[in-house]
Amino acid sequence: MTARLSLALVAAMLVAGTAHAHKPSDSYLTLRTGDGGTVALQWSIALRDLEHAIGLDADGDGAITWGELRGRHAALAAYALPRLQVAAGGAPCAFSAPAHEVERRSDGAYAVLRFAADCPRGGDLEVGYELFFDLDRQHRGILSLNGGAGAQTFLFRPEQRRASFALDASGRLATLCHFWRDGVWHIWIGFDHILFLLSLLLPAVLRREAGEWHVVDAFRPALLDTARVVTAFTIAHSITLSLAALQTVELPSRWVESGIAASVVLAALNNAYPIFREGRWLMAFAFGLLHGFGFASVLGEPGLEPASMLVALLGFNLGVESGQLAIVAVFLPLAYAVRGSWAYRRFTLYAGSAAIAVIAAIWFVERFFDLKLVS
Repeated sequence: MTARLSLALVAAMLVAGTAHAHKPSDSYLTLRTGDGGTVALQWSIALRDLEHAIGLDADGDGAITWGELRGRHAALAAYALPRLQVAAGGAPCAFSAPAHEVERRSDGAYAVLRFAADCPRGGDLEVGYELFFDLDRQHRGILSLNGGAGAQTFLFRPEQRRASFALDASGRLATLCHFWRDGVWHIWIGFDHILFLLSLLLPAVLRREAGEWHVVDAFRPALLDTARVVTAFTIAHSITLSLAALQTVELPSRWVESGIAASVVLAALNNAYPIFREGRWLMAFAFGLLHGFGFASVLGEPGLEPASMLVALLGFNLGVESGQLAIVAVFLPLAYAVRGSWAYRRFTLYAGSAAIAVIAAIWFVERFFDLKLVS
């Protein structure tokens, strides 16, 4: 039984590692309501996503020029606008012809559509969003609505495609709940973050003496060790998540994602060749600073109003911690139950750490050199 559980733990790590962990595909939609039923819209869509959907690189040289984008303006509008519905009081709003711009963000260039919607007076504002969901199940649309009562924020995803906004409500509780759910979801599909956390948890039910791993005698020492590691990781990524989300500190997305992959490699190798023997919480804190920049990819880009940023930041951070605690609550009791088996000490710890290191090394090469090694 213990051997089967050990094999199941390694299998779960390998399944997690088969997915590509990277900055999620996002678009940013800002709506501003005005007098007379008018709504001004700005929609920022990543060129890399549009290239995949409709093709922008006409000469195939790997670089999208303004001329190539301008030549596809009509196709871009024809593709995007039908995938956005705005209505008021149940009646659809009429869109004006969009103006086209380009803006640069930390993860690349974005096409910007600016247009207006003429909406019937009265009633709640209803928004439907369908962009890229048929191509990327991890895509999100980040909406910021600025009306007379203040800012409201919403996250569109494949299972959450429609939203209704009361223009006389602040929406702070809804924003908190939406970003809490997104924080939980982000940690559960953030396979690099999961594998880093698992690398830290694998030795928690063991102690190292004279170069060998020995089982802990009771659950309490394992729990306390895990609490130190997870707390250090939480404090660290909360610091950089806040700094990046508030745009106090910004790093290029490619550097951050490559660094996160490298941190997973080092954390996994530390289980076989310990550098941080008694101070794994220090490693968790140091690398947690880097992971915080990765978490901030959801919040750190322009598009959220300052009034809603702090609420979104709080909700997302609480969601990340909830997701982490759920993983710990499942993994630690299982690891403790099989800690005394040969399979755990020799197979799950060493083979599992080696598998994590190999997977993360592939991610590092893909991210740093912008390659696609695994389909």
